Amino acid sequence: MTQDRHSRGMQVRRQVLGAAHVDRAEAAKTALDAPFQDLITEGAWGTVWASDRISLRERSMLTLALLAATGNFDEIPMHIRATARTGASQEDVLEAFQHVAIYAGVPRANRALKLAKQTYAEMDAEGEDTA
Repeated sequence: MTQDRHSRGMQVRRQVLGAAHVDRAEAAKTALDAPFQDLITEGAWGTVWASDRISLRERSMLTLALLAATGNFDEIPMHIRATARTGASQEDVLEAFQHVAIYAGVPRANRALKLAKQTYAEMDAEGEDTA
């Protein structure tokens, strides 16, 4: 079961984050962080993200809202980039961050929105889809 979860996790991780991102992360993996990488591949990607109970679009919006609400801003650009593959539009992201503003605080939502704007601008400059 663990191997199945890991394989499925890698598949979903590549689908959501893109093969280039995953390839870079895998190439940078060392003996120190390999167990952690396995944990997130199996737990986050092979279990939570692999579930078909909600769409990737909805999961993307939830993830961005939770990252912003908990102040985990370093992960937001990566998940903004993933919206090109999950189907979450810029309007969806704005809606998620508006929820954050009301339920978790305006400063966190404001910071997340600034990161989103910066990341979308970078994606535009790089010719990536920003749906």
